[in-house]
Amino acid sequence: MRTRRVGLKESLRRFWPLTHGDRRWILLVCLAAVAAALAETAAILLFAQLTDKALQKGSVSAFWQPASLWLGVAVVGAVVGYLGNSLAAWTAERFVMRLRARVFAHLQTLPPHFFQRSRRGDLVERMTGDVDAIEQMLITGLVQAAAALFGIIFYAGAALWLRWDLALATFVLAPLFWAATHRFTGRVKEVSRRERAADGAITSVVEEGLVNVVLTQAYNRQRDEEERLDHQARRWFRASVTSARLQGLYDQVVELLETVCVLTIIGLGAWEISAGRMTLGQLLAFAAFVGYLYPPIRSLGQLGLTATEATAGAERLLEILDARPAVTDPAPSLVAPPRHGRALGEVEARHVHFRYPGGSEDALHDFSFTAVPGELLVITGPSGAGKSTLAALLLRFYDPDAGTVRLDDVPVHRMPLAQLRHNITLLPQDTLVLHDTVEENIAAGRPHGRATHHDVERAARAADAHDFITALPDGYDTVIAPGTARLSGGQLQRIAIARAMLRDAPVLVLDEPTTGLDVLATQRILGPLRRLAEGRTTLVITHDLDLAADADRVLVLDHGLLVESGTHPQLLAQRGLYATLFHAHPPPHPHNGTANPAAERRGMVG
Repeated sequence: MRTRRVGLKESLRRFWPLTHGDRRWILLVCLAAVAAALAETAAILLFAQLTDKALQKGSVSAFWQPASLWLGVAVVGAVVGYLGNSLAAWTAERFVMRLRARVFAHLQTLPPHFFQRSRRGDLVERMTGDVDAIEQMLITGLVQAAAALFGIIFYAGAALWLRWDLALATFVLAPLFWAATHRFTGRVKEVSRRERAADGAITSVVEEGLVNVVLTQAYNRQRDEEERLDHQARRWFRASVTSARLQGLYDQVVELLETVCVLTIIGLGAWEISAGRMTLGQLLAFAAFVGYLYPPIRSLGQLGLTATEATAGAERLLEILDARPAVTDPAPSLVAPPRHGRALGEVEARHVHFRYPGGSEDALHDFSFTAVPGELLVITGPSGAGKSTLAALLLRFYDPDAGTVRLDDVPVHRMPLAQLRHNITLLPQDTLVLHDTVEENIAAGRPHGRATHHDVERAARAADAHDFITALPDGYDTVIAPGTARLSGGQLQRIAIARAMLRDAPVLVLDEPTTGLDVLATQRILGPLRRLAEGRTTLVITHDLDLAADADRVLVLDHGLLVESGTHPQLLAQRGLYATLFHAHPPPHPHNGTANPAAERRGMVG
């Protein structure tokens, strides 16, 4: 992904609306910060009174009143500070959850090619580190800015009240802080951008290494993977060290400026005391106010650097949020009213043309077909012929460039996405497994907790999965995960079939259901697949022509074109592309070419 440059103003404009609902709490936190600064101001004034009336005169009786007031102010300040900090943490974490949920929800609307072009580890880093950076700018930064601003007002006001002439002389040095901050801002932003990109790259390398650990070990690539990580880690190291150096240099420059200011105050104060125009308590209070004044000024400068760093995170998050979904729900005025509560399952494509974003050739060209309820339709052809594209268009991961895809004679682009996908079950080529129990993996076919254990078990029995599930250490409560070694590929596929059975949609799309399975595993799932297909409109996208022999009709695609259509025996007799594919990779258990495989299949199902 290529990141566009985003300024602070746009970052605030885009992310501030997410604070809606928490703004009253942010206001309370800011008020608590103001109260804490006010309590600190009162404490310094009481310290001056205690010095002049009690310490300088050595009077114990004069000690108790200012001391009691000082203690009371300190207690109030501590309570207010604790409550404010607690509320600030609660509000900040709510914002983080809200922003992370917003980004995650948007990610789930993006088309498949977005994820094919993006590194998963980098996306994870954007949802963690970059989200935290935005919170630091909007919530924590706002509260700290309010505390610093009112601290400056109170401390400067008190200093002016004590000695306005000395205060003005001291304030002359304040612009130096702004100049120092301005000098560092541009450099910090560029370094922060590189550091965040390197963070995402490191996460991606680690994630890819863990996913492909078998490949790494089998090909002795351990050293190569370590070098990949080392390359990205060095990029991060250079950016991180540069950032630390800039931050350290900024801190030292600011501390040097503060030292100059304090020495100026002490020198002027000593001269005023010698002239009898100032008491020791006043000098100490004045020095305290000025000493308390510069940290908030430094804090404001630091917040400027924090905001600058946050814009680097904003750039990366906005790249996700600005990515447009390939499809959206139709406008209410364009929604076609459903003809049935549950679709009948008639699927049709009319003169469909489609090219993937960024592609150079059509994936489908003038493609048309019809599948009626109860029909088993196999779609086959060479790799890259456009077979899986049909599933992407039917489920509306994309819309055709021309032509229409229809369900029950209703264009799918005129159906709400939830309604469309509720009527279609997809069994993808890669068996999808959640890091959860076997029961929850099957129950995912009927979301929102609507599946009972009885429903899950019935689906597992129909998928021929119940026996091996009950043999697991915890049965249906056994936790599995992507890439699990507890189950074979065929067993995972039967869990996926059970999930599809539980979904019970009228249209079934099977994308290479036997890929990666040996002959025995394939034969073991054929029975569950046939039970799953019973009474549904079933589209099987496959290279396995043993499945094609069972079909009512076979469509043969080549370079996005429908080149052949017919039954298994008819296509063999034509001696075209289908026959070439069949004889190049004959099924391990060939069917009798003169039989009626569709009728045989229906008899087996019955």
